[in-house]
Amino acid sequence: MADIDIPEHILALERTAWAEQEAGALTLATADAVQAAYREHAAATEGLSRLALEMATKRAIRHPA
Repeated sequence: MADIDIPEHILALERTAWAEQEAGALTLATADAVQAAYREHAAATEGLSRLALEMATKRAIRHPA
């Protein structure tokens, strides 16, 4: 998979969502915010799918090199 430039605000949202999920306290508001950010960024970036962005972001946050 090619490197994807992930904006810091999306990384921050995913960090928050992951922390909530690990604590068993993921809220609908947090999940919705991160998904909206994925959709908006992918739509504004030609050739980038929402799924590719989401997968790359989750990999960066949940499984850092």
